[in-house]
Amino acid sequence: MSVSVDMIKKMLPRTYMRKYVAHQINVAITYFKDLVPAMEEYVYTDGTTKNLMSLKGTVPVVVSDKTYNIPVCVWIEPSYPKAAPMCYVRPTREMMIVKGKYISSDGKVQMPYLKDWKKGECDLFSLLQVMVAVFGELPPLAMHSSPELEHASCWLQFHRQADGRYCVSLPRGDGQPFQHENETSC
Repeated sequence: MSVSVDMIKKMLPRTYMRKYVAHQINVAITYFKDLVPAMEEYVYTDGTTKNLMSLKGTVPVVVSDKTYNIPVCVWIEPSYPKAAPMCYVRPTREMMIVKGKYISSDGKVQMPYLKDWKKGECDLFSLLQVMVAVFGELPPLAMHSSPELEHASCWLQFHRQADGRYCVSLPRGDGQPFQHENETSC
């Protein structure tokens, strides 16, 4: 389903610069076709909530000649374009956040483009392009280790340690567990 500028304008409360924001969102979703605009409740770090315009979906990111669809959410406050959007990567259950230079442990994107946001010079479409470029250099998400290893049904049992390593244990013939010194780290 395609969303028109008029439909987006109708979604936006009057506290937004409706015509401008609707145009910006329309340009973004024209190029990033897997993003969908919606008014949703945003929870701030202090626990307060507010209904904000959001763009949720995936952006295509090329890493080592392979394209990955990175799930993101871009929150647009009524003060946009004065204030930069708040951007997050949103991993699926199979993914985990890779905390790094531009990604916090909660998935918040913290790039220079956002920190140095200037009204009239920065826009939503360019922000998404910068995110795609940065994510191509420093992927913000990784796949969890293979669930087959964690749920092995054969006689070898793999156990994930707190530090992320896997250990293999062999069941004893009498059903009793091996002592710790008899386990092997992989």
